[in-house]
Amino acid sequence: MGMKTKVALGAVVGIVVIGAVSANSGDTDDGSTGKGSSASAQRQSGDAKSARDAGSKGSDGKNTEKASQAEQFKAFVQKNGSPQEKKAVSHVTKVQGADEQNDILDAADVYTDFTGGLMGEGAAPAKLIASAFADWKQSENGLVTVYDANGELLGNGKF
Repeated sequence: MGMKTKVALGAVVGIVVIGAVSANSGDTDDGSTGKGSSASAQRQSGDAKSARDAGSKGSDGKNTEKASQAEQFKAFVQKNGSPQEKKAVSHVTKVQGADEQNDILDAADVYTDFTGGLMGEGAAPAKLIASAFADWKQSENGLVTVYDANGELLGNGKF
């Protein structure tokens, strides 16, 4: 390999690394950069869907805007889900990406307390969780991925 080829290859690798780092640097939801500011802009512009999801009132009459995405998801399933979905969703510990939708390529992650990965006890409930998520959020091209406690893939589905 010639010297020019090595330099060009090094430049390409450097650009890819810089791109990956900059893409991940805006993942904070503090409203100042990246995805957080677009979600804030949607809420401020009067987006009916965001306002409905973020500002809905819970059964106790309090505003659930401060509730985490996982709490909002669990509340929805408790109200609208089947008994099997309610049991599966009780294992949800964290939901990410549910409030940041653009109907082009939406991706959400649901984390559970199941263990064992794809061959473990959580594989069947993962499909129920993905189905319940599709009832909760709708997108033209969304994908929800369900993970176990160790971050291993349990299942996924369209929403």
